[in-house]
Amino acid sequence: MIRQRSSHGLLDHLLHFLFPGLALLLLNGCSSLGYYGQLASGQWQLLRARTPVEQVIADPARDPLLRAHLTQSQKARRFASQHLHLPDNQSYRLYADIGRPYVVWNVFSTPEFSLSPKTHCFPIAGCVAYRGYYSQGAARGEAALQKQQGMDVAIGGVEAYSTLGWFNDPILSSMLHWGDERLATLIFHELAHQRFYVKDDTEFNESFATFVEQEGTRQWRAARNLPPASDALVKQKDQFIQLILDTRQRLERLYALPLPAEQMRQRKAAEFEQLRRDYRQLKDSQWHGDSRYDFWINTPLNNARLLPFGLYDQWVPAFAALFKQVNGDWPAFYLVVEKLGALPAEKRKAALQALMDGA
Repeated sequence: MIRQRSSHGLLDHLLHFLFPGLALLLLNGCSSLGYYGQLASGQWQLLRARTPVEQVIADPARDPLLRAHLTQSQKARRFASQHLHLPDNQSYRLYADIGRPYVVWNVFSTPEFSLSPKTHCFPIAGCVAYRGYYSQGAARGEAALQKQQGMDVAIGGVEAYSTLGWFNDPILSSMLHWGDERLATLIFHELAHQRFYVKDDTEFNESFATFVEQEGTRQWRAARNLPPASDALVKQKDQFIQLILDTRQRLERLYALPLPAEQMRQRKAAEFEQLRRDYRQLKDSQWHGDSRYDFWINTPLNNARLLPFGLYDQWVPAFAALFKQVNGDWPAFYLVVEKLGALPAEKRKAALQALMDGA
């Protein structure tokens, strides 16, 4: 999941997992006509920009590096359908150069003393903890309005999203920044959202897609006789995320206290300073000074910036246990996942927790 990159890249990676079905919002109306208009326009422009990957690869006038990346992407795309039993359609067999580093920018907001996000609900996509904008300027404008209302706000660029099969999703130029394996993992993850999606259950959807991505990438590496991903990097990523989760737990306890606003504000700031101290200690004592997350930790912190962490992989061990129960049979795995997804929310959560406890 992580290669040498800035910590801003880590947040981008986390954020891209949190926004499947953005295009579905186009079909279901929005509270603001202006917001609806920019979504419709942005998605339409993306669809119009699509070109078959094979045409790009065959065009000698195209950038040779782009053609090489797309050639490798199609090997991963075939592997996804033939070996991981993910949807076999035109998604990720098309390419779109969008001319910007992210396809959308998403605005998170929370109250000053709460970790509960401001949500936005739509008939098919369900409730999501963000508003997405195809323009960075529009996202910044929304963030400014939320800040004026006293909210904690964060903006994150998203390199890819899934339309859950409503459209043939292209490989976007924004997906090419981190190399061929990163592109393969994005394809596996986004096709998993097409394979199965439960309305109003972000943790289930993202954990499922993340497991498919992780196991799919492991099998993809094995199929090419490559060694497993570095355990040290995986451990480092997990430790960093755990720092964030520990901070969230402390903040949740703090916000439950009946304190005056100014005292709450001071103690909130102290918790974020504690996070930075814990990070520096971990970096110096166990990471040999590796600075890959410095950018993220040293920029202004607030509740909204903590929201993505932990949501996308909460139930990954449960899905791993389930995969083991069916002896690594992908079709059987998907059938059981569908049965889990059909359960009422509380029963579904209990079943996942039972899988976690038995793992």
